[in-house]
Formats: sequence, C-alpha cells, structure tokens
Amino acid sequence: MYQSEVAPLKRVLMKHPRDAFVSPQRIAEQWQTLSYLGPPDYDEACHEADALAALLERLGATVDWMPADDIGLDSVYARDASLVSNAGAILARMGKGARSAEPDAVGHEYTDLGVHVLGSIEQPGTLEGGDVTWLGDETLAVGRGYRTNAEGIAQLRALLGEDVEVIEVLLPHWKGAGDVLHLMSMLSPLAEDLLLVYSPLLPVPFREQLLSRGFELVEVPDDEFEMGCNVLAAAPRVAVALEGFPETCRRMEAAGVTVHAYSGGEISAKGHGGPTCLTRTLERAT
Repeated sequence: MYQSEVAPLKRVLMKHPRDAFVSPQRIAEQWQTLSYLGPPDYDEACHEADALAALLERLGATVDWMPADDIGLDSVYARDASLVSNAGAILARMGKGARSAEPDAVGHEYTDLGVHVLGSIEQPGTLEGGDVTWLGDETLAVGRGYRTNAEGIAQLRALLGEDVEVIEVLLPHWKGAGDVLHLMSMLSPLAEDLLLVYSPLLPVPFREQLLSRGFELVEVPDDEFEMGCNVLAAAPRVAVALEGFPETCRRMEAAGVTVHAYSGGEISAKGHGGPTCLTRTLERAT
C-alpha cells in the first residue's frame, strides 16, 4: 500500500548525514544560509541516524539509503523531494531554491530501486513532500503556502487523476517565507481515525472537515508545537517521535498510541525536520 500514512511501515528511503552533510566543513559553510538553529555535530548526527534506522527496522521497516552527493545539508530530509501514490512516485519541485537539485537525485534513485515515476511537478509549479499527507487511501491533503503553490497543486491533481480527492489547505504566514512551515508541521496521522494536530494554526474549514470525517484530534500544547507535532506512524497507533516533548507524548499515549522516542538533537532539532521529514515512505502493508 502506498496511499497511507498509518498502515504498517514496510519500506522507507532515508539519506544518511554522512552522505548529505558530507563533512564538518560543508556543515560550517551551509548551516546559517539554510536557517539551521546551529551547526549539526557531524559525528553525533551520524550516530543519531544509525539509531533511528535501527529503530525503524525493529518496528518492521526496511531502510533504503540514498547515495552520497554534495547537493546540500537539507537533502537529509528525504520526504520533501517526492511523494508516492499507488500509480507511482511524483517528483516535487522545491519551493526552497537551495534544494532544487533534490528531486532529480531522488528520481535517479527510484530508477535504481525499481520505483515507477509517474511524473514531475514542473515550473512554475512548486510542491514539497512535507506539505502532502494522505488522510485515507483516496484522500490527500496538500498545504498551500510558501513552499507549495497553486500551480503545483493543480499539476498534482492532474497527475493523480479523479480517483484521488485532493484537499487544498491554506497555510498561515507564520514567521514568513524564510521559515519552514509545512502542513506536516501542524498535522500528523496516527491512525485511520486519529490525528496529532496543532489546532491554533489549522484553518477553521479544514479542522471542521477533519471532525466531520470522523477524525479524533490529539492536540499538541503551545510550548511543544514547533517540533512536537511532527511524528511518524510506524503502524496504526504506533508512533516514532523526537524525544523532548513529554506532554505531547502523554496525550498520544492517553489516546492509545505507543510512542517510540528517538534522539535527534543534530538531525532533527537544528534543521527543523522530524521523523516524517527524515523518511520517505515507499511501502506500507495492506
């Protein structure tokens, strides 16, 4: 199954920090330009990525790794350069100019992995994978913001066809075009009927639509919002989450979710990329 964010995870694509960060020198050259909170520690980042991959494997997933290149630190966030549907992968066109080389790189990797590429988002369209999440096997929510524009969403609709309902979600300005605010910064599926959300940033019509579709909402508290809302479902009600967000974790557990926390101070916190950002789901069980 491809059109799910919550079915048991079987296969993911990741990029190791040693192959994205390249070296401490590259980190020093790029981290400020890319608006990281601080320069990631190269060795610790590699250790954290190994531990996260081992956790995903224990939870039943096979991890495929992107090859080494020198296209930028942000390429460690493998989700953003594409999305995967039942009809094949769709290569994104990044709204962040510094990441423009990533979709072509992942397209070449898909060829090597035997993953069919359905098509690409073309200029003037922009679309990033962090703005796209399946709410069901026939329903896709797409955030319209600074990283994903109306033309990108229109092209996505055309590629997916009439069998997929695409819900456009208008994103807030928040801290402006230079900051990272994807749809999945405020919404992460936990089960077919359960979502982790930060309601203060959800558009009212979209939040009402989620409730009308039968979703239960687990609310992230204000002081844990900026990274706490980004979690990866390894199976229904089984979540992988960045450590350090105790109240969010408690609320998920109260909703019946088993939470597996990982250490991500270097690979997640400094670059604003949680476990969904670090992984591009390639396959989930039916």
